[in-house]
Amino acid sequence: MKVVIAPDSFKGSLNAIDVASSINQGVKKAYPNAETTLVPVADGGEGTMSTLVAATNGITKKTTVIGPLGENLEAEYGVLGDHKTCVIEMATASGLDLVPKEKLSPLRATTYGTGQLIKDALDNGYRSFILAVGGSATNDGGMGMLQALGLKVLDRDGNEIGFGGGELGKVHSIDLQTLDRRIPNCSFLIASDVQNPFIGPNGASHVFGPQKGAKPNEVKILDDNLSHWADEIEKATGIRLHNLPGAGAAGGIGGAFLAFFPAKMRPGIEVVLEYCQLDKALENADVVITGEGKVDFQTASGKTPLGVAKAAMKKNVPTIIVAGSVGEGTDVLYDYGIVSINSIAKEPMTLEESMNRTAELLAYSSEQVIRSYFYLATKGRSFLCK
Repeated sequence: MKVVIAPDSFKGSLNAIDVASSINQGVKKAYPNAETTLVPVADGGEGTMSTLVAATNGITKKTTVIGPLGENLEAEYGVLGDHKTCVIEMATASGLDLVPKEKLSPLRATTYGTGQLIKDALDNGYRSFILAVGGSATNDGGMGMLQALGLKVLDRDGNEIGFGGGELGKVHSIDLQTLDRRIPNCSFLIASDVQNPFIGPNGASHVFGPQKGAKPNEVKILDDNLSHWADEIEKATGIRLHNLPGAGAAGGIGGAFLAFFPAKMRPGIEVVLEYCQLDKALENADVVITGEGKVDFQTASGKTPLGVAKAAMKKNVPTIIVAGSVGEGTDVLYDYGIVSINSIAKEPMTLEESMNRTAELLAYSSEQVIRSYFYLATKGRSFLCK
């Protein structure tokens, strides 16, 4: 019996590596002789860097950057096992989790630290980049990142624009000649499953602004400012971001990459699964177990469980999901070879208690689902056919 274990992190509780280990404990308790292959994965958001570094035997490098609200903090980026490719995870420098909930402010939050990570990697000779852009606290259209890489963004009086999405409405000119001259000689792969445009009802501000702390009136300001920023970018580069799919990723940083960098976008889960060689692990597998903190209607938009299930379905391997919680709209997932979706909660408990006990609950739930699955797949089949 071969079981492939390919989960994402359970945000706020365990990283993907520890989640996979906990699931493995449950599987082994049910069937000690089972062959298990652990393939921790991510979908382009938090955890992508550590997952890719671990999968390729890479390393991490640390540097001091300016955080979302202008504070100094230590952040890191990964170098893959090829010693050539850098993984920049936006969340480590400009992430939502770096800001206390009561201080969230997309009008002020900047992507400057993300630009500093890229600059440090450039200074160290790297020219190939994977950008994981999930989990940002920002809505500045990537302006801060560009400023960290030398771009002069000026107001009507010739002064440099300050940090945050609240400043974008002041942009009067962009000096392309000041952008780091090494960028055209690099490659940038943007790992993102977001297809939202730069502006409008489905754009960065309206869809993602509220979860970053934007009040209704601030959402309108942010959207108007991004619209103005897009106008100025079009004047400077000839590239129109306004309705471009994917440009709204991570508060518009997706658009900045598409306009100013030699960049292309791919779904984050595809990038990660390729580097983690999930296809190889699935050979001759009997079942795959995947999961994430919450499974709901958003999972079908390209989150880890769906990506894993699609890869498994190509190999005719069924998929089981274990999740911290299960929300609405999951029925569509059954169309992708997923045979069951299971919450790890085994008794009434608060979210805080569940998160504190994630490792224990994962092991228990995984033991139960794997026992049920293999009973029905073997002995139970003859019983059901009577």
